[in-house]
Amino acid sequence: MTPLIWGIIGIVGFIVVITFIYYNRFAVLSNRIDNSLSQIDVQLKRRADLIPNLIETVKGFAKHEKAAIKEVTDARKALVSAQGTEAKVKADQGLEKALKSIFAIAEGYPDLKANTNFLELQRELASTEDKVAYARQFYNDSILSYENKRKTFPGNMFASMFGFGVKDYIKIAEAEKKVVKVEF
Repeated sequence: MTPLIWGIIGIVGFIVVITFIYYNRFAVLSNRIDNSLSQIDVQLKRRADLIPNLIETVKGFAKHEKAAIKEVTDARKALVSAQGTEAKVKADQGLEKALKSIFAIAEGYPDLKANTNFLELQRELASTEDKVAYARQFYNDSILSYENKRKTFPGNMFASMFGFGVKDYIKIAEAEKKVVKVEF
């Protein structure tokens, strides 16, 4: 074989290897995004599973606070039945709002605030909120890695060749971005 043929074989081999490397990178990044979105779902489910116990504890102390309890129950149902990322984010925001009303009610019941079950559930929910925030951050970080690889050369060529399209970040609603006003 002539040096020209060896050169062509070398170039073709190099292109094949680079193609495999980039395809695998995009596949790994895409899988990481799917996994991180699943982790958000896991944490939201964990929080939704804690809420019935919290509701039962509050019911025992605050029998006449039925509207707030119903709001939390309805918000939980909406979260559990939500389909798609946007619907889950919206339902999650509704649940967070409803939970704030439950914790506000607890302020008016010193016995409830001191109740061991309530305190433990409150700690579990706070821990879960931290995990949800971390899972959202990890998801968005995974999207950033993927999009950086997808938009830079030569990744952009391989992404379009293999059909790896745009992935969306989890966005916070405008209402959530407002500065909280604290008054004493």
